[in-house]
Amino acid sequence: MDFSWLGDPFYQEYLIEGFINTLWLIAVSAVGGLALAVLVAITRLKAPRPLALAVQGFTTVMRGTPLLVQLFFFYYGVGRLLEGIPGIQDSVIWPLLRDPFFYGALTFILSVGAYSGEVIRGALLSVPPGEREAGRAFGLTPLQVFFRLWLPRAIQQCLPTLTGEMILLLKSVPLVSTIAMMDLLQAANIIRDETFLVYEPLMLIGGIYLAMTLVLTLVLRQVERHFPGMKPERGRGWLPRRSLHPHGEAP
Repeated sequence: MDFSWLGDPFYQEYLIEGFINTLWLIAVSAVGGLALAVLVAITRLKAPRPLALAVQGFTTVMRGTPLLVQLFFFYYGVGRLLEGIPGIQDSVIWPLLRDPFFYGALTFILSVGAYSGEVIRGALLSVPPGEREAGRAFGLTPLQVFFRLWLPRAIQQCLPTLTGEMILLLKSVPLVSTIAMMDLLQAANIIRDETFLVYEPLMLIGGIYLAMTLVLTLVLRQVERHFPGMKPERGRGWLPRRSLHPHGEAP
């Protein structure tokens, strides 16, 4: 194994740029995707039927087609279409529209929004109506009931599933190397082409992704542990707490 190339500033620059771009893409896609997921869930439940059906069609398409196909569609399809619009290349938004990062983030935001939106919708339906009625009885507005009671209870129930979605997002990010975006995998490809080493760059990138996955898992697990209603008892793992009878016996 030859890792002497790690000491070359030329390759270090590629790795650092790819690592930073990867982190930014994950952060933007996660935040934007979860925000879209809440909007998708609300629309499916509360919007007029035509709009709800349109959003259902969106989620069906996004969940039923490969992520790589979606990435190519937006980058090569929509991107090429935008190039043909008169005056678009002279506009202030053109630097954004020609950047592969934009299309990668757009694709992942829509994908996370579609998958997580259905998860949150199911969790919202599982919240007992009595909890919302209690909030209204205390004088909360419908908006306050949703953001203070209904949505937090739904997130509490589907948080482990959303954690899995974030880990899947992390492992999907290397797909952006196919649209010439400088991420970790693209950096590894450049190093392989320059050094003619096949395994070492890929092993390094695989180790970095493994470390990122472990860190993300630990962070999200802490979020689960400290989310209201999710903190487990010591020694009981993830089992819910059980109340005891006055004599100390479990019911």
